[in-house]
Amino acid sequence: MKTIALRIAATFIYSAMGIVGGASVLGGIPVWKAAVLAGIAAASQVLERLARAYADDGKISRNEIDDAFGTGE
Repeated sequence: MKTIALRIAATFIYSAMGIVGGASVLGGIPVWKAAVLAGIAAASQVLERLARAYADDGKISRNEIDDAFGTGE
């Protein structure tokens, strides 16, 4: 669980950082708001994929976790 939580936090951070530059270019959007929204959206997508994997059979395999984070093969 700790590893999953840390990976979700990392997803939040790298997604938020990716939007910071774009928000600076667009007028009227505070950078922190754009970054938080991007982070929430990315983390929500990962959580949705994990929930779907769990709903299938009540278990989440390592491969399903990797797939949820987009690192599966």
